[in-house]
Amino acid sequence: MKESGLLLHVCCAPCAAGCVERLIAGGRKVTLYFSNSNIATEEEFMRRLASVEGLARIFQLPLEVDPYDHTAWLKCVAGLEAEPEKGARCPVCFGFSLERTARRAAELGIGFATTLTVSPHKSSRVIFDVGARWEHFEPHDFKKRDGFRRSRELARQYDFYMQNFCGCEFSFR
Repeated sequence: MKESGLLLHVCCAPCAAGCVERLIAGGRKVTLYFSNSNIATEEEFMRRLASVEGLARIFQLPLEVDPYDHTAWLKCVAGLEAEPEKGARCPVCFGFSLERTARRAAELGIGFATTLTVSPHKSSRVIFDVGARWEHFEPHDFKKRDGFRRSRELARQYDFYMQNFCGCEFSFR
């Protein structure tokens, strides 16, 4: 089977573990891309990144880290702070991270996907609609075939930090 490159936007290690396992089993050559300026504090960003670094070591994958810029993310979602979780702010947030991922994937000359679709708290259809802005976006629905359950199993097995909120300060509500 011919391997093909894929830049995988990674929200966190617990979500990414099952996605990575599935992509590798399918013959993909995966590079992890941690782009999460939506995360409310740099401390939380670093805590999640530490688990993603562990994931990269376990699966022997390259990892690229998009510099943390919460101020730019806040400007992007300005005016949407009062929106409920799964409201109008979320597609804008997805677009912020996916645009950065798309830019890096284009530089590398490969396609990209996101682990966001594994979460039962996120609409894959909304994520696919946002990702469709870029022709090299690959719409993988990692929720299918028990993807979330498998990701959680692997997260427990490897003792990844499992957060209990999306990441932005507005998801605390």
